[in-house]
Amino acid sequence: MIRVFLCTLYVVFFAFYAWRNWFVSLCATVLLMAVFQHPDMPKSVGGIQGLNEWNILLLFVLLAWASQRRSQGLVWDMPRNVTFLLFAYLCVVLVSYLRFLGDHESFVRLGPPTAHYSFAWSLSEYVINCVKWVIPGLLFYDACRDRRRIRAAVFTVMSLYLLIAIQVVKHSPLAALTASGYDLARLGAKIIKNVGYDRVNLSMMLAGASWAMFAALPMVEKRAHKRLIICAALITALGQAVTGGRMGYVTWGLTGLVLCLVRWRRFLPLIPLAVIVICIAMPAVRDRMLQGIVGNEGESVDSYEMTSGRNLAWGEVIPMIEKSWVFGYGREAMVRTGTYKKVLDEFGEGETFPHPHNMYLEMLLDNGIVGFLLVVPFFLLILRKSFSLFRDKTDRLCEAVGGMGCALVLALLIAGMGSQTFYPREGALGIWAAIGITLRVWVERARALETGRPLFDEPSPEPESADHSFSGAEVGA
Repeated sequence: MIRVFLCTLYVVFFAFYAWRNWFVSLCATVLLMAVFQHPDMPKSVGGIQGLNEWNILLLFVLLAWASQRRSQGLVWDMPRNVTFLLFAYLCVVLVSYLRFLGDHESFVRLGPPTAHYSFAWSLSEYVINCVKWVIPGLLFYDACRDRRRIRAAVFTVMSLYLLIAIQVVKHSPLAALTASGYDLARLGAKIIKNVGYDRVNLSMMLAGASWAMFAALPMVEKRAHKRLIICAALITALGQAVTGGRMGYVTWGLTGLVLCLVRWRRFLPLIPLAVIVICIAMPAVRDRMLQGIVGNEGESVDSYEMTSGRNLAWGEVIPMIEKSWVFGYGREAMVRTGTYKKVLDEFGEGETFPHPHNMYLEMLLDNGIVGFLLVVPFFLLILRKSFSLFRDKTDRLCEAVGGMGCALVLALLIAGMGSQTFYPREGALGIWAAIGITLRVWVERARALETGRPLFDEPSPEPESADHSFSGAEVGA
């Protein structure tokens, strides 16, 4: 197919170009994920597990980085507390997998019939495919040591989400937004066939990305560029709307509310107006949000419809957590402990829950309170540093990068109450890239404050006005 051929040319070109400029090829690697999940894209080369074009391109970037960083004078300077928490986090992922191997027979016996059971598959899926999504974030951290690269990295992450949103909008009839909530949910479920990402995961990704784009506005100076970013943010928000993901809608609203409370307080009075406009212009979104809360005749409905059946899984998961709350059971605990089969037997074939549909419960079930306390603090630390940068009024770059980090990490943590996972996966690539960029700006700002020098030893561009945050005037311009 033409798209496969073009993808191959893309990978070959940037794999060789990495030896000239590995940062450019790193950006190209991140952008490739906008289309690589498409069902038509080959997921392996020669039938070899894990050998695909995205992994090959990332490997070339890694090799080029490793061979060139010393000659480029790059020194690894990640803060010790971040390094410790990241190391502990990855150790939890590894130990959880090793415990899975020790009880692999239970997974084979109790797992869904469509599951893969080979050792090679489990190693690739639960270890390699987790760690590899973190690597681009670490490379961005090491590479982004000036304003030009920071801007390029931010626009790369935003472009990743924009390209995905465009595909979602392209393959989803916008008329669905004016239909019923059930029609929107039905059409949204078909998105994976055309984009490759599950709609629940997409809803979280685009919910955070739309706000991240608004937060990036202070990074550009020309009004024409601001208009382009606003258009990109609106397209991304539209893509999020057509996914029909209710938890994504909640995530979008709460993320925007938090950003307003932290920095954009003057927009708080507009929130009720925005809700009214959405309910009028997009009745399907309104119906989808109220599904499970208010019935067709205005009567109350049970928690089953409100949570899409997740309460059935949670009711079985929580007692299982209490039985081994210190260390948990290891990866895929819901299947290996028989919880998945119990839900299936008790509630029928319609309730297939091989995972808890709550990333906090999943972490507690798999790794207990010990694993939970080693993983969650990492994200809270990143969130705290992002908030600090977002509130910085002395440099527009800090505000933009901090806002991006806040939006994307917040979206993951909020959406995690109804889906998602703490284990890194393809939908979190943009989040990990943003984490790396945020940490770099944080470190450079701390160094600038300590030495009294300008950030990145470069003066901040002169502001156009006293307030650089997103403004209604820029929207109307």
